[in-house]
Amino acid sequence: MGPEPLKQLHDAIVGPLATTRTQGAWYREWRLVSLDGSTRDVADTAANTAAFGKASGSRGPAGYPQIRFVCWIENGTHVLFASRMDGYATSEHALAKQVIPGLSIGMLCLADRLFAGYSLWSQSRSTGADLLWRVGKTFLLPADRRLPDGSFLSSLYPSVQDRQRQRNAITVRVIEYRLEGVTDAEPRYRLITTILDHVKAPAEELAALYHERWEIETALDELKTHLRGSRIILRSKMPDLVRQEFHGLMMAHFAIRSRMHDAALRARVDPDRLSFLHAARVARRKLPLYGAIPPSGSESISPSHSR
Repeated sequence: MGPEPLKQLHDAIVGPLATTRTQGAWYREWRLVSLDGSTRDVADTAANTAAFGKASGSRGPAGYPQIRFVCWIENGTHVLFASRMDGYATSEHALAKQVIPGLSIGMLCLADRLFAGYSLWSQSRSTGADLLWRVGKTFLLPADRRLPDGSFLSSLYPSVQDRQRQRNAITVRVIEYRLEGVTDAEPRYRLITTILDHVKAPAEELAALYHERWEIETALDELKTHLRGSRIILRSKMPDLVRQEFHGLMMAHFAIRSRMHDAALRARVDPDRLSFLHAARVARRKLPLYGAIPPSGSESISPSHSR
């Protein structure tokens, strides 16, 4: 059947879980989500190497082929959704374009400066979601109008020529700040947002909120380390099976996080207070029990069908 049915199943069932009762999932009226990507080692076979490629450095190619993937995380529940994968040579920026349809009205999307750019910003903004992204110091963002909270409005252009001719501009709100007394902090941080009303979302609150983006690092660690245990590489030896395994792994993570979310709602606690590692161990212990349950139905299963 190939990997497509499992990918379609993944896309159909994996999505945000938070309700209005979920603690830590919201900023005011917005559902918090973050964008990021990572890599996974896969089995070292000729077919996988040809399909996905290997990282290379001064000492030569890496020991294992790698896939690259990008996804959204719902910050409050650690659910990874709208995931897309490809070979190692495919950039996170290119994969990000494929996950943008996972955004929707009512979300506030956090993203690092790697993703900042007119094209991706424009595409993300068109979904109706609000954005809060960090930008690099090379971005030219002169202050068009200062706001009472210290932020200012500026214009984002697709090219130098567009800026010179004052066309195709997107108005953004810029927030600049420093982290005093923080070791290894950079001299200045700059964020841009689609939320232009400083009363609706004050600059100080958005600056503090941006660092919630690091929730995705914890979620990726759950996926890459705790869910797989000692098996640090994907086991599949053929590219189509790697794609199947990737989507299966994402659904397994979603299944555990879904149960954890239900438990957090019943206990009226933040899902962050629950241990993913403990939940994964409980799920593993229950697998033999559920594997022993026969299919439902009034007709008996013949030996030929049970093999």
